Amino acid sequence: MDLVGRPTEVELSDNAIASIKRGRDFVEDVLNGDGRPVYGATTGFGPLVIFEGRDSTTEQCDNVLQHLTVGQGADLPIPIARAAMLVRARSLAQGLSGVSVATVDALCRMLSTGFAPAIPTWGSVGASGDLVPLAHAVQSLRGVGHAYVDGERMPARDALGAAGLTPLQLDGRDALALVNGTSVTTAAAGLAALSAQRSLKVAIALTAVLSDLLGATPAFLAPSLLKAFGHPDVATTGRELAWWLEDTTPSMDRPLQEPYSIRCTPQLLGAARSAIGWSAQTVSQDLRGVSDNPLFFPDEDLVAHGGNFFGQPSAFASDLLSSAVTQVGNLAERQIDMLVDPGRNGGRPPMLAAEPGRQHAIQGLQVMSTSLVVAMRRACTPAAMQSVPTNLHNQDVVPFGTQAALTAYEQARMLRLLHGALGVAVRQAAHLDDRDSTASRCTGLVAALSDRIAPIARDRPLDEDIRIAADVLDSYVQEVSP
Repeated sequence: MDLVGRPTEVELSDNAIASIKRGRDFVEDVLNGDGRPVYGATTGFGPLVIFEGRDSTTEQCDNVLQHLTVGQGADLPIPIARAAMLVRARSLAQGLSGVSVATVDALCRMLSTGFAPAIPTWGSVGASGDLVPLAHAVQSLRGVGHAYVDGERMPARDALGAAGLTPLQLDGRDALALVNGTSVTTAAAGLAALSAQRSLKVAIALTAVLSDLLGATPAFLAPSLLKAFGHPDVATTGRELAWWLEDTTPSMDRPLQEPYSIRCTPQLLGAARSAIGWSAQTVSQDLRGVSDNPLFFPDEDLVAHGGNFFGQPSAFASDLLSSAVTQVGNLAERQIDMLVDPGRNGGRPPMLAAEPGRQHAIQGLQVMSTSLVVAMRRACTPAAMQSVPTNLHNQDVVPFGTQAALTAYEQARMLRLLHGALGVAVRQAAHLDDRDSTASRCTGLVAALSDRIAPIARDRPLDEDIRIAADVLDSYVQEVSP
């Protein structure tokens, strides 16, 4: 899913095609046969289910999409918009939604191009699926509203033509199935979890480099000590820190016990590993499941009306992600604070400025980092229990999973920037070091940063350096981590 921000070939297997066809045939038999009521096909939508729907399937399609095209706010990032279409295709391809093969195939063909629907940020409560954002996505595929091609925003009909696609033709069942799932929530949560997992490895590597540059003793990583704590992920994190710090030479000038931003990192980052791991597992279960209502089971002659569009699992997972990511961000900000302080940074000058006063080095970088971490803290209010009844009390309890997932996605983006800032600070600390980095793997990471980021000999803009450092850390750490 992390690659779907750019054109990606997605094909339906023979088994998927057979399952989709079988489900579709069953729906048509039900609608043309015994007169069983089918939500959204023979009825109105939401609390208006007690009334009959429109006369034709085309009108029923318009009915569901038009009244939901009400979203507001900036467009979602293109990777989320495209990932949501992949998640929706995956759910529909399991054959339990009763859609046509042509509908699922159209989503796959879209993903092979640079097309992305323009989806407003605000509008979903994540309860009856991501109705409003997915309605905008489907409208884009029909040539209504706006869309992107290779990052350029334009009218949706023009975008379809530029991408070599034709407007999507739908009936009522197809339209309802396309919007009646939590695919935007799952997509955003999945991308957030992937980013958080990468950033956790970066946090471990940066902590090791900082410890090495300060000459800290690695006694806080003793395997028996961490095993006694009772949390396996803490012990695993300690082993990874020790791997980075292999052959480090401690300084005789350091205190017996380091500040918590070094000494307690196995416990902090190990707990974050556990939380991020649970969140990622929950999102993976969402990705494997079917999010829609109703579902159709031909073998049981069953049309099942229920709540498989209720995004509570990813809501909880996303809130936990936000909390874990923010605490890792707190750690990064405190580590930057340690590096600017001549009383704690191993004797380096304040702000890592070679000529303090004539030069300010990372002074502005620290202020930016403080701003970022406070923004992350303010955004950490859980969304998963902010239930407000809506929709004539048809949706009388809602999980707000979409808001939780989009917050987690933004938190993960800010953590990358905090690590980029810490990367620039570490690179400058190494430049001012009287003693070379002693752990070979830490030296390699500093060298990778130094290849792209010049030392701060005179004050200069660091905004681009921070983003470059984030990219270097992502790629290098992923390549060499144990």
